[in-house]
Amino acid sequence: MVQQCALAGVCRATVYAQRRPPMVDANDLVHSRLIDEEYTRRPFYGTRRMVIFLEKVGHTVNRKRVQRLMRLMGLSGMAPGPNTSRPRPEHPVYPYLLRGVPVVRPNQVWSTDITYIRLAHGFAYLVAVIDWYSRKVLSWRISNSMESVFCVDCLEEALRSHGKPEIFNSDQGAQFTSEAFTGVLKREGVVISMDGRGRVFDNIFVERLWRSVKYEDVYLKGYATMGELMVGLAEYFAFYNGERPHQSLGNAVPAVVYRNGIGGGALILDKFGRAGGESPVPLRSTGDSPPAEAESTTASKAESKAAPGQRRPAASEVKCTT
Repeated sequence: MVQQCALAGVCRATVYAQRRPPMVDANDLVHSRLIDEEYTRRPFYGTRRMVIFLEKVGHTVNRKRVQRLMRLMGLSGMAPGPNTSRPRPEHPVYPYLLRGVPVVRPNQVWSTDITYIRLAHGFAYLVAVIDWYSRKVLSWRISNSMESVFCVDCLEEALRSHGKPEIFNSDQGAQFTSEAFTGVLKREGVVISMDGRGRVFDNIFVERLWRSVKYEDVYLKGYATMGELMVGLAEYFAFYNGERPHQSLGNAVPAVVYRNGIGGGALILDKFGRAGGESPVPLRSTGDSPPAEAESTTASKAESKAAPGQRRPAASEVKCTT
């Protein structure tokens, strides 16, 4: 443990001070793990589809139980419905400001989210703040509850270490709409943006981070305790920022792109989740030339208005990199 903490840059006292994860029913733990894996693959799944999935893999679970587990895990499908991202009535909700806005420099846009992390005998929650331009993880925290305090701590650390963004985006969860959280952003003069209800793709870069964290680390290592999780995630995020190449960054690493301000970018091209069950519109990196991307997008839209008899390009044909 001494060597692991030294390598990860984590104080041993911090690791030992972590409380044991909450104990849960054995069946709930099994079902939660299955739900977590399937949701990571298919974030558009709501409770009805998750019930069908569980039945296919040999677990008959009623919908109310799935609803309870997904609420506990902080998960919701893209369709509106009961979920933990619903703000409290007394908390103001801010509009989504990033659709069609090219992100062309570090610290232009930051965003955050919370995800469920399974442990051997329970679970934990992970929150992170990332820079959209470079995909760099600026700060992170773990907790065994969904209270806002660990989210505020994570935000404060990012501000201390990296300055402040022009725009900060989150979902409409009570943690992020709370006065404790939004008050910090207002104090720093940061513009607040929030995802639309049921629009997972509004915060797609954090969703992609969660997929990487789980498939490349959590699922492989099977952490047993909060202390192990803290040390392991410290090692993983150091790798993610400093060594892991990103295709959307031209195979550069986030730390270098963030430091140099070259080779990153992001642009949400269009609305997601239109009526009629249409496929979501993919997102693209703006790379080094945001204006060219915008021109390419405009041309693509023009081509999509094909004459009768001509095939319109499918959403799956638009390149979407991670």
